[in-house]
Amino acid sequence: MSVITSFKEKKREKEIKYERKMLRELSLEKLQKQASESFRPFFQGKSTFPSAVEDGCIDMAIEAYLLGASYSRFGYYGEPIELVKKRSQHEEKYLTDALFDFLCFWTDLNDIHIGEPLYYTCEGYISSWWTEGFEKGKKRWRLKLR
Repeated sequence: MSVITSFKEKKREKEIKYERKMLRELSLEKLQKQASESFRPFFQGKSTFPSAVEDGCIDMAIEAYLLGASYSRFGYYGEPIELVKKRSQHEEKYLTDALFDFLCFWTDLNDIHIGEPLYYTCEGYISSWWTEGFEKGKKRWRLKLR
């Protein structure tokens, strides 16, 4: 007798395997450095950059990186990055909004001038990690390492 598995299970296993391969190429030091550089200006009043904030930023960067990597097959097949970004625009916006909400919880938004720059910083941060995942994923597709 053989074990019956569904296509959904197989697909999810394949996605997890691909994500693990992609995460091997990601450096924790780079994630920490970019999180600190991007969001430290919003935490100037505090003596140190809270580690909880850094962890949240790193989590969102990893999600954006994996999202870009999952859409990289479209780039491999010749679709321009602008069109691929439009395909994933809803997921990317969700990550941006989630990061912004998370940071709003940790910052003092009594200053009205901090909200808009913080959102644009979140948007740039998520976009840069999406692009990095997309480029690395496309490279893996070209090298047939998927």
